Amino acid sequence: MAKFILSAFADEYAPEIDRQIEGLKANGIEYMEIRGVDGTNISDITLEKAEEVHAKLKAAGIGVSSIGSPIGKIKLTDDFDAHLDKLRHTIKIAKILECDRIRMFSFYIDDTHNLAPVRDAVMERLGKMLEIAEAEGMVLCHENERGIYGETVEGVVDIIKTFEGRIKCVFDHANFITANVEAFPYAYSTLCDDIFYMHIKDAGHASDGTIQIFPAGEGAGNFDGTFRHLKTYDKTFFCTLEPHLKVFGGLEALEAAKHDDLVKNQFATNEEAFAAAADAIKRYL
Repeated sequence: MAKFILSAFADEYAPEIDRQIEGLKANGIEYMEIRGVDGTNISDITLEKAEEVHAKLKAAGIGVSSIGSPIGKIKLTDDFDAHLDKLRHTIKIAKILECDRIRMFSFYIDDTHNLAPVRDAVMERLGKMLEIAEAEGMVLCHENERGIYGETVEGVVDIIKTFEGRIKCVFDHANFITANVEAFPYAYSTLCDDIFYMHIKDAGHASDGTIQIFPAGEGAGNFDGTFRHLKTYDKTFFCTLEPHLKVFGGLEALEAAKHDDLVKNQFATNEEAFAAAADAIKRYL
């Protein structure tokens, strides 16, 4: 029987780390996938700031389930050496925060349904990232995302198989749906044996016909079918709440993937949106 542990991107509750801790405690969540810290991306904070954050989390009894980094969220034509330096810095931050998991991506490409022309370049870069991470005892966790090599199920499978499971699979229902990929049963049934942890947000058609983000179970993701099957595994899964129900500080940094066009401000405040998303996934957990 599987064990599920709830985590969250608490920067969707508030940008300030103190208020993020407040939001986690208010919603009974004991872990965070740390992404934005006092208005700065986790991969860009100083090591001194990381020590300060670690002390606050430790005092509050909050653990870090993963580092929600932007590693791999660049174009193949961008400065890769500089990006590797960012990865090295992120690893130092992860160690301070006592976390060995780093969320990452597989590069923005022009045509996510024609992978062959860029495959060698993508795999070469992922391999270099993996070498650096593994040498420091870190686990790279790949999230399916619109616009990257791993947007489609085929791209994700290629990455997992190429590196023989050393790059782990972060499964995000909403990201598949907004990329016009069936999240369940197709994506889930293909990837279920390889799921390392999950990002929790749903997506589907709004009343005006546009695609938007919903709380778990209110879109097309079929969270009921997902968890009914996932619970049969003898594994522990972190489930990271990623509401995307209200525009929050830092959302503009995700613009390359056009997340902002999916967030319809369904709630008056970020606190209300966060609580609604938490309540929705708790019904399944």
